[in-house]
Amino acid sequence: MAENTPHLENLLTQAVSGGDRSKVFSRFGKRPSYSFKERFIRYILRSFSWLTISVTLLIIIILFWDAIELFRQYSIFDFLTGTKWEPFGESKKLGILPLVSGTLMIAIGASAISIPLGFGTAVYLTQFANKQMDRIMTPIIEVLSGIPTVVFGYFALFAVTPFLQIFFKNMELFNATSASIVVGISCIPLVSSISAEALRAVPISIKSAAYAVGMNNFNVVTKVIVPSAISGIIASFILAFARAVGETMAVTLAAGASPNIEWNYFIGIQTMTAFIVQISLGDTPAGSLEYYTIYAVGLMLFLITFIFNMIATLIIKKFREVYK
Repeated sequence: MAENTPHLENLLTQAVSGGDRSKVFSRFGKRPSYSFKERFIRYILRSFSWLTISVTLLIIIILFWDAIELFRQYSIFDFLTGTKWEPFGESKKLGILPLVSGTLMIAIGASAISIPLGFGTAVYLTQFANKQMDRIMTPIIEVLSGIPTVVFGYFALFAVTPFLQIFFKNMELFNATSASIVVGISCIPLVSSISAEALRAVPISIKSAAYAVGMNNFNVVTKVIVPSAISGIIASFILAFARAVGETMAVTLAAGASPNIEWNYFIGIQTMTAFIVQISLGDTPAGSLEYYTIYAVGLMLFLITFIFNMIATLIIKKFREVYK
């Protein structure tokens, strides 16, 4: 049996790479199986894939279609470059920069919280903690991901902000700092879990080789393990940033609804998601200019997250380590 193993591996490799599969799977022949069960399963799985793609394309088409209606009534140049966001006044000003500014403030502030805490937690649990500590701490950290974001919003409003106001008297009730803190806390499990998986995926042989040449534990982690897992770690950072960009309820409750472009973390701001919630809950008539701002802002939010995902993909490809 052991003598036939290399031959079998060779046949499997040829079959997967497009060779004659009948030598390995005699019932297949040169064409895919015509068994009813296999065809049924294949068609079901294929329909799921097409359904997912169709829904995604439908959402994108609706966003573009209704956003174009806004730009037929309002200059797209003023929309992209304006610094005033006043969609409800008689003289409407629809410059989206204040909403983009607020969204980036929350995303950057939340990343400053979630990335160091999440990454540090992942390194500790995978490289320094014993198994018992890992079994205790990992479920506790993952509980954070199950807390509804609306709870984080109220936590920011009634706990974080009053505590911060003890030290910062000029901090408003609705402010970007509290929103950034709670969004950052909610993103910690995402950074921690993905980074931990990337660190655990580094082959033990690399770690053993580092110890064999006399490196201490700290140097093995910082100069061998972490660089080897850098693609997965960077992916976790960018995914956390993208989640903070798309966060809705926590920032709606904690950051307020005052679109401004001042980059002051002590005062209220408004993000793109918070504006969509605000206008969706109002009495905005369908077909009005205010109604189409929902789709225009949603389209801008989609484009921003899409760009960050593309950047993440490029970075992962550049730093990806392939182990054999």
